[in-house]
Amino acid sequence: MSDTTEYWFNVRTHEVEVGAQSDWKELLGPYATRQEAQAALERVRANNEAADAQDEEDDDWGARP
Repeated sequence: MSDTTEYWFNVRTHEVEVGAQSDWKELLGPYATRQEAQAALERVRANNEAADAQDEEDDDWGARP
């Protein structure tokens, strides 16, 4: 058994769980610290914005001179 504590962010309750206590479909993680888990939604937003920007850039590939 591992002594490493994992933290999970529950997207339904918006609470951090120590160890995966809820259904996996409701969880983001695992994270090494409680602070990282608390910032999970911000990380998801930032990743989505970066992916959206990349998609827009990819859509414009033929428009360049």
